[in-house]
Amino acid sequence: MNSWKVLTVDDEPPIRAELRYLLEQDARVAEVQEAGSVSAAMLTILEEQIDIVFLDISMPGTSGMQLAEFLQNLTNPPAVVFVTAYAEFAADAYNLDAVDYVLKPVELDRVEHALDKVEALRSQSGKPTTTEPRMLVEQGDTQTYILINTIVYVEARGNYANVYTKNNSYLVKSSMSTLEKRLATEGFIRIHKSFIVNKSQINKVHPIEHGLLELSLHDRQEMLPISRRKAAFVKAELGITN
Repeated sequence: MNSWKVLTVDDEPPIRAELRYLLEQDARVAEVQEAGSVSAAMLTILEEQIDIVFLDISMPGTSGMQLAEFLQNLTNPPAVVFVTAYAEFAADAYNLDAVDYVLKPVELDRVEHALDKVEALRSQSGKPTTTEPRMLVEQGDTQTYILINTIVYVEARGNYANVYTKNNSYLVKSSMSTLEKRLATEGFIRIHKSFIVNKSQINKVHPIEHGLLELSLHDRQEMLPISRRKAAFVKAELGITN
């Protein structure tokens, strides 16, 4: 049984709520998220593992068509199902590799049929069902997205944080507690009030003076401290018994 994470994108909350209700009737759908604009949808898709997008075409500002064009540039884009009141957009929708085109008002059997088509397409192509999670970061005056699995460690910087990859550093406008919760499911651990580390990047734990510990990393030269409070937790996470 599939466990899809679905995103509904529509500027009208009642329509999103109705679509959420219909999607949640299908056992293949594990979670439904909502976005009221294309910009919010882009953020969710790039930062989380969204499998299917039910996308309205006509919205204020950036259109659903423009979002679909953007998704075509991703390595493993989510499946797109257009949901709209305008049948004349159908041809354009299929030109953007949409899996299906559902007219409003949406009914349960039509939603299930769209999900059937997604399942059939995935089965035939062997296409991955998820996009790689990304994080919005800043470098100077430029905002960009980086793959979370390229992050080596995160360091507190006031109310925000610095994110370090193998060759670069970026600013993230999130607190350490927020980042800790988000990154925990991606294989990161908090080793100190000021540091979160990608477990796969840990090379070795080194004892230093006064019974303290620090980490060396595979892709960075810095040595990171492990706080006394976190020492037992870090050892347990890494399978260190002494």
